[in-house]
Formats: sequence, structure tokens, C-alpha cells
Amino acid sequence: MKCEPSTVNPLFPGSRAISPLDGRYRAKTGGLAKYFSESALMRARCDIELHYLRALDETGLFPALTDEESSRIRQAMSSFTDHDFARIKEIERQINHDVKACEVFLRERLDLATPGMIHFGLTSEDVNNLAYSRLLSRFCSGDLLPLLVSLIRALCGRVIQWRDIAFPARTHGQKASPSTLGKEMAVFVDRLLRQHGALASMRFRGKFGGATGTGAAWRAAFPEFDWLAFSSTFVEALGMEPALATTQIEGHDEWAGFFAAVSRVNGIVRDLDIDIWLYETLGYLGECVKGAEVGSSTMPHKVNPIRFENSEGNLHMADALLAMLSRELTHSRLQRDLSGSTLMRNMGVALTHTYLAWQQTREGLDRLEVRQARCAKDLDESIELLAEPLQSILRAEGMTDAYDTVRLFVRGRGIDQRDLEEFIQSLPVPERVKARLRNLRPGLYTGYAGEVCDRVLAAANEVIGEVT
Repeated sequence: MKCEPSTVNPLFPGSRAISPLDGRYRAKTGGLAKYFSESALMRARCDIELHYLRALDETGLFPALTDEESSRIRQAMSSFTDHDFARIKEIERQINHDVKACEVFLRERLDLATPGMIHFGLTSEDVNNLAYSRLLSRFCSGDLLPLLVSLIRALCGRVIQWRDIAFPARTHGQKASPSTLGKEMAVFVDRLLRQHGALASMRFRGKFGGATGTGAAWRAAFPEFDWLAFSSTFVEALGMEPALATTQIEGHDEWAGFFAAVSRVNGIVRDLDIDIWLYETLGYLGECVKGAEVGSSTMPHKVNPIRFENSEGNLHMADALLAMLSRELTHSRLQRDLSGSTLMRNMGVALTHTYLAWQQTREGLDRLEVRQARCAKDLDESIELLAEPLQSILRAEGMTDAYDTVRLFVRGRGIDQRDLEEFIQSLPVPERVKARLRNLRPGLYTGYAGEVCDRVLAAANEVIGEVT
């Protein structure tokens, strides 16, 4: 079949995109363009240059900016249009340097009496590292953390709803002592709360020291001025920790730390995806049926856990990229090489796969419903799950071979309530103990599961506010 060029359908603006992030998933991820697009990067670079220009003006080293010039700077900081971006890219095509293109563009737009103030004494990476770190910080606080909070809140809702719904837990894939679905969700809430704290406290480092990190150009031009203090104050004003000793580039260790923190959350979310998938396989959880949706092109009965599966796939993509970025961005050849520049442009790809995965898990949680009758049936048919409380009570009563006595009775066998009654009757223990053993039920053997739920919910209330 011949493929003819065609006009892109305006209803599907990503239909000819190479990456599914900008194509299939555009509706879910398009908002992140304000952090990870080429236009966002150019705007962030210009923003750093403009902040620097204002800080440089305050030093009194150059002729003071006029009111009109200051007004143009303020306007440039508050507005960055598609036309501005197009002009920068046009300049870049001519000179083949992206950061220099931003400088030339600002010289044109600002029309300063002293244009040499723009980018004075800087190297490209002074602007790049600060621009990228600001974008990462804004993404984390503006979109990533709120989505994580939304995911935690959704899980807290399941903890509340499923607090007392007992089911056979699994260890090594085999039925084990019962738990509650609420307590199992509380495990993920507890883990995610800790990682929320790590992400919320993340602070990046900023390098601002010239071509090889010595500030030599500054000192050569104005040897009496304290440029080290200026640099530190400037970086701190941008919300970052100053990096004093650097090469041409900042070492990116904090970026690696950020990627590692994100990856830890990804690992937890992937565990959640897999556990829910397995609970659906076992029949304890199911998916709500909605409208005209189908689960198979040929099997009409199918209702698949696709959101959790899609999340898992996106998490694999994200973690592979995050691990590579953490490993490679913390290395360079002596002062710098351009491989890092290429890698930095893909940070958004890794983080957008992360964001998409968290979204998919969050959406999947809203589609879940408990198959309570199946949970109860499985418990009623699993009398062997009482082996642990049986031997524990017998131990507490002083029976020295309690474990082996119960093991020989139950291991590898299918037993029912009558078998259990006969076993209890045969035990050499007082009648009051036998009565206590007879009252054991798998569905009631959940220990402090409810109390664990309550305490985790209380912790969540302290971190993210009241949960319902």
C-alpha cells in the first residue's frame, strides 16, 4: 500500500509524532512541554540571562540600565512567544550554537546601550545547568509531587474502604496467613510517604563560574570585585545551592540523586501495579465495566488490567533512562564533552514516562472493585491458614512440640473444618484451650491489620493533609 503525504488531522495533533509521549499520550503528557520542550529550554536560558543582567546591573560595574531598558527586561522576563522561539532557532541555524543564539536574540530584543553586559564572563554551561535545574525543580513541585500526592490519596481511600476486608495473603505465591486488602494498600502508602519527603526536600546545586569554573574572565575585567560572593548570592537567589568547585560543568550529582529518588517511587509504583495485577488474577479485585469499552478484539468477556500493565511498561522505560542518566551525567572528559548535552535533552523523556506511569496507576485505582465474596470463599476453603495461630496458642500454653504437631497434621494436605475439629479434640491440652482453638476462623485472623491502617492514615494526614 502506497503511503501518501497527508495533512495532519487537527483533532489528533500528535498523530505524526515519532514518540508516543507526543503522539498517543499527548493528551496526558502535553502539559509537560512547559518543562521539557525545546521552547521551554530556550525560555529558561533567556530567563537566566535576564536574571543575571539585572544582578549585574546592581553591582555598579557597568553604566546603569535606563528605565526603558529595565522595562524591556521585565517584559522579556514575563513574555516569551512562539515568535521569540522561532527567532532564536533562526539565529541558531546561522551560528550553530544554541546558548549563543539566546544571547544574540536578547541583544536584539533588549537593544541595550551596553550590550556587552549580556552573558558577560559566562560560559554556556553556566546558563545551561541553572536553566535545567530550574525546570527540573519546577516540574517536581508543580506537577510530579502533586501527582504523587493524588496517588497517595487514592491509595488512602482504598485503605479506608478495604480496612477490614480479609483475604488469604500470599508468600512465595502460596496462600499464607490472612491479611486485609486495606492493610496491603497501607504498605504502599507508608512507602510512598517516605519518598514524598525525599522529593519534597530536594535542592539542586548551581554552577556559575565561567569557562573552567575559575571565574577568570570576571576577575580579569574587574579584579577588585568579589565575584565568588556574587556568584553564590546569584545562585541562592534562584533557589539553588552554590557549587563552588567545578569544572566547566556542574557535577550533576544532585540530578542523579533526584533521578534516584524518582526511581525509588517508580519501584514502589511498579510493585503496586504487579500486586494489583496478581490480585485481579486471583479474583480478589476486579475492574469496573464502563460503557462501550472492550477488552479483546475476539473475546467479548475480557476486562483487562491495562492501566496497571501500561504503567509497568512506562516505568521500565523511565527507570532504564533514569539509571543511564544518573550514571552518565555524573561523568565527563576532563572539563566537559558534548555527550552530556545530548543526554540532558532526554531528561524530560525519562521523567515524562514516569509521570505517565503514575497517571495510569492513579486512573487504574479508580476502576478497582473488591470481589468480597471471592475473598470470603477463599478464606473459608483455606482452613490450613489457621496452622500459625494453632501452633502459636499451643506454644503459649507450654506445648513443647506444638510446631511439629501442627506441621504433621496440616502440611501438604487439604483439610476442612471437620478435620480441624478432630485434630483439636486429639490435642493433650485443657478444654478451655480447645474451646479457644475451635473459635479460630481464617477471616478473623488478621492481627493488627486494622490498627496498622489507622496509623498509616494518621501519618498521611500529617504529610498531605486530611485523607478520606
